Amino acid sequence: MNYQLELDKIIEKIDPEHKPRLLLHSCCGPCSSYVLKYLSEFFKITVLYFNPCIYPVEEYYHRKQVQQDLIRAMNAEGKDINFLESEYEHSSFLNLVSGYEDEPECGERCHICYRQRLLRAGEEALDGGYDFFTTTLTVSPYKNAQVLNEIGQDIARSLGVSWLPCDFKKREGYKQSVELSKVYDLYRQDYCGCEFSLAE
Repeated sequence: MNYQLELDKIIEKIDPEHKPRLLLHSCCGPCSSYVLKYLSEFFKITVLYFNPCIYPVEEYYHRKQVQQDLIRAMNAEGKDINFLESEYEHSSFLNLVSGYEDEPECGERCHICYRQRLLRAGEEALDGGYDFFTTTLTVSPYKNAQVLNEIGQDIARSLGVSWLPCDFKKREGYKQSVELSKVYDLYRQDYCGCEFSLAE
C-alpha cells in the first residue's frame, strides 16, 4: 500500500478552517522537523515524546530538549504546536525485549519497540480526544513503513481511535529533515536510541 497516497486522500477532505487534532509520536527533533513543517498546515498537532528505548538517560533528556527547542523555534515562526511528555520507562522497554537482545536492527526487537511507543500514543490519543494519531518514525529510511502502519492500524482498531497512515520518507521527506536539521541547528544522533543499536 502507498501510505503517502492514503494520507493525501485524508488531507484532501480537511477543511482548513477546522483542522483535526493530531497526536504525533516523535522519536526525536530531527525526524520530526519535516513532519511538523508538512502536517502543521493541515492539523492541530501535539507532539508526544515517549521513547523508553533511549539509552543512556542523558541521551534521552538531550533528545527531549532538542525536540522542545525545535517546537519553540517553529512556534516563534507562527506554528501552533504543543508538547506532551510521557515518563521515561527504560526498564519497561528492557522487559518487553528480553530474549530479543541479539536480534539485528529492524528485526523483531524493533517491532516490539514500535508497538510499545505506538500503543502509548494510541492511548494518549484516546484519552485526549484526538482525531488521529501517528508517528514520525516512518521518515527514516531505516524504518519499515509497512510494519509501522500495520502496528498503528492494529492498535487503532483495538482502541477505537483513528490512525493517520504515513510514509514520511516519501517525497524526499528524509532529505528535507536533514536540511531542516541544519537550518535549526539540531543535534543529529548517530544511533537509533537503545543500547543494542548503540553497540551495533
